[in-house]
Amino acid sequence: MARLPYIEPERADPLTQGVYEKAQARFQMVLNIFKITGHVPALGAKMWEVFFTILQDGHVKWPTKELLILKTVKQGDCLYCVTQHEVVSERLGVGPEKQADLIGSRYRTSPRFTEEERAILALNDEVTADARRVSPETWAEVKKHWRDDQIVEILATIGAYIQVSKFGDSLGVELEPVFYGRSSVLFREEPPKSPAAARHIEHFEHVSRKAAAPHA
Repeated sequence: MARLPYIEPERADPLTQGVYEKAQARFQMVLNIFKITGHVPALGAKMWEVFFTILQDGHVKWPTKELLILKTVKQGDCLYCVTQHEVVSERLGVGPEKQADLIGSRYRTSPRFTEEERAILALNDEVTADARRVSPETWAEVKKHWRDDQIVEILATIGAYIQVSKFGDSLGVELEPVFYGRSSVLFREEPPKSPAAARHIEHFEHVSRKAAAPHA
């Protein structure tokens, strides 16, 4: 159960309603993580504007940013974020096979990735492990394929999704019922590393089975 109540649309103030309208357009629903920030409308509106800016074509194409997002939130063991962005990525043309090859270092040899994608996924690995210790070789490869403005957007995307995954997990944000019965590609390929994430998945799977069971 979430640690705070969700602010449902009928209770939201006008500022939060504007956030919900943008969320509906972007995700085809108002996700629970948006409803949590309805407690602080001014903060929530500014916070989510960053993510709405990321989740579109910019200096870097949106599908490419989804690769970074999935890589980041999987490394953070965030079931909520992984599930949401597996769905978004697939809508944008990043299929389950390519998603699965984000696990570990598979992307380095997978034919599904370009050299440009491999460079920033390696950067992603090193930033999420220790941002102060990105190797000169990794930087050189990134600079070979990406402009400075693109690198700023790439790192902003990684940083934003480290932040939002910790934010959502700390508040216990729950997956929406529409996702019940859906098995995560990335967590099916590689189980979570942390006990807390494992419990989250077990709870989700239990709720999914219960929801899917025929009623007497």
